[in-house]
Formats: sequence, C-alpha cells, structure tokens
Amino acid sequence: MIRLGLIGCGEHSESGHAIPLARYKAAHPDEVTLAAVCDLHVERAFEFCGKYGFLAAYQNLDEMLTQENLDGCIAVVPPERISEVGIKLLKLGVPCVVEKPLGSSLDEVKALQSSAVAVQTWNMVSVNRRFMPFLNRAIAWTKGIGSMRYVRCSLARHKRSEPEFIWATAVHAVDTLRYIAGDVLSVDSRILTADAAVKWYSIDLQFENGISGRIDVFPTAGMVEETYELFGEGFRASVTCPFGLQLGWRGFRDGCVVAEETAHGEPEDILNGCYDEAAAFIQALNAKSPPKPSIPDVVPSVTLCIAIADRK
Repeated sequence: MIRLGLIGCGEHSESGHAIPLARYKAAHPDEVTLAAVCDLHVERAFEFCGKYGFLAAYQNLDEMLTQENLDGCIAVVPPERISEVGIKLLKLGVPCVVEKPLGSSLDEVKALQSSAVAVQTWNMVSVNRRFMPFLNRAIAWTKGIGSMRYVRCSLARHKRSEPEFIWATAVHAVDTLRYIAGDVLSVDSRILTADAAVKWYSIDLQFENGISGRIDVFPTAGMVEETYELFGEGFRASVTCPFGLQLGWRGFRDGCVVAEETAHGEPEDILNGCYDEAAAFIQALNAKSPPKPSIPDVVPSVTLCIAIADRK
C-alpha cells in the first residue's frame, strides 16, 4: 500500500487534504495508509490521528521523514515555506504535493521549479479546480459539440483586502483557464478604479490555440462566487463552483438549456475537486506514473499572476 504523510494541520490542510484522504482511505482501504502527520503544534497532529486515521503524529518534520518510510507526502505550509519544504522533499526523493502559489516570491518559485526539473522526483501541485467534477463534465460536454472561442471567469470575494490576493488566490482562476484553454500567448491586465483601497483587476488573455479569455477579479464584492464560462459557436457552458449560491453547471445550445446539474448535498471536498485531486495523486503513485499537474505545469499560472501584481 502507498504510505502517505501530511505536513501541516491547519484549516486548509483539514478541509482540502485530511478529509478527502480519509474519505479515499475508507473507500479504498487496501490502496493507501495514512502513515504520519506533522505540525509544529503537535496536539493538532494528534487530533488529526484521532479524526482522520493517521497512524503517527510528529512535531518535527525531519524526524517524521527519517522515521517513516513514506511513498508520498502532502505539504500544506504558509507561502513563505512552500518552496523550502518542497525542495526538501524533492531532494529526498519523496513524491510530493505542494500548494499554490509555490512560494512568496518569484525567486522562491523559480528555485522550486529548478529543483523539480533537476532531481526529477515526482511532484504535483494542489490546484483543486482542475479536478472539480462539474467543471470537467462541462468541458467534456463542450468537446462533444464544437471548438471553444472564448472562456471567462468571474472571481468574487468578500472583504479580501490582502495585497497578495492576485497571486495567492486569483491564481486559481488563471490556472483553471489555462487548464481549459491551454498555454497563454499574451496578457493585458488593468486595475479597475485605481484609487480604490483594494485593487480589482480585469485580465484579458489570448491563448496559443486562438481562444480568447477574460478574468474579472473582485476581492471585495460583498459575496463569494466563482463562475467559469466556456463559449463556442452556438453553445455555452456555465459552471459555478466551488463557491456560489447554487453550485452546478448548465449547457446552453441554440437558445435552450440542454444539460444541467446542480449540487444536492454532496460533500464539499467532492464538489470542489479536493477528493478527486487526492485520488489522482494516490492512483498515480500506485500506477507508478508521474502525477499531474506538476510544478512546471503550474509555474506559468503563478508567474503570470506575480507579473500582474508587479505592474504599476
């Protein structure tokens, strides 16, 4: 069985990783062992053992990596430690999942990327939108109809005034549109109402395959929602997930709704893609194949957002 470790026991680690890992373990008991968990507040690590079935708790990361024979490790640490911890795991040869935004500076992101390329240890980035079932069913639906011409994301939040929002959170929107439409050829961004206390952004994208796109980023819009839209000749798919009043997707064709799914009490980690992301990592390790998306796959999303943040 695959022996997994988890680094970090904060709120995001619990909702985004521990819960889906425990769900996968319950459904596939012979595939994975939740071997160990580590946190500076060791009482949190022991709590994860009791709630989610990890077998051992550690306070010191080096001790966990020395004592446990791990086949994979998921690191959920603050941005300023992502690169450092990721590089440690890569150099030790431990296949790993690291969080976006891959670092707190462009230098840290580049160092992590360079290490991943140099040592060739299998790695994956936690960008759960790529694994959202509603989004992937909408993409599959559009592929059965015709070619996309335009993609769009509206990302709204409430009272998110942190200056790093554009590269630490809005990177989800950029990465998801890259997942849908491919590599970006050019970018044109502007700040909406530049004298406002919190920056809102409008980002126009041109993709290498000719698809155009747009992302509207509203950190202080008084509500929380993400909507992804895929347009082609005679059709449109609209996906609201992982945040919004009614999660789901609709397919429009020739003036009519011809496909529709809405959420009806499904667990959050399934709707937001975290479960399928955890499953993809475990199944890749079991199949002895590199998990996706890798650090080099996601770096362009992060560097694009950092460049937007640095523009005057």
